[in-house]
Amino acid sequence: MNSSKRPAAEDLPEAYRGYLAEVPEGDIVLSLAVAWTETKALLRGLSEERAGHRYQEGKWSIKEILVHLMDTERIFVTRALRFARGDATELPGYDQDHYVTHCNAGIRPTAELIEEFQWMRGGHLRFWRGLPEAAWQRRGVANGCEFTVAAIAWILAGHERHHRRIIQERYL
Repeated sequence: MNSSKRPAAEDLPEAYRGYLAEVPEGDIVLSLAVAWTETKALLRGLSEERAGHRYQEGKWSIKEILVHLMDTERIFVTRALRFARGDATELPGYDQDHYVTHCNAGIRPTAELIEEFQWMRGGHLRFWRGLPEAAWQRRGVANGCEFTVAAIAWILAGHERHHRRIIQERYL
């Protein structure tokens, strides 16, 4: 397998399979780079007021969505790193709502959050590009579910596209 082949259903938990449909065929590392370019273009120039807006009570703001994307990517890339290196330790899950509650996105400038995401994604793209072929098929367990390393990359690309679509439809 290489970074261009879409993972099979058994390579990831059912709860994440919808994200695969969000991602076009092709090189997943390139897809991650393009996804960030599109997300950055969508967010650039937003006023602080708009970036802090919630379309409904109890929903996250655009800033909180951006931090959620970063938190999720950091956690999932850590999982991918450990699985790619053959670490058989079962990894815990995380509570995304708890993380967002404590992320302080509302007090941070949107431009700063975008810059942070830029730096983070750049490092992660280098990680993905540097994976040896055999690592893409290695498996591990996180939050009680089995994933391949490749599936994690595809999930991240689909997750970002999913949230970008929500921002476009409900916030802008």
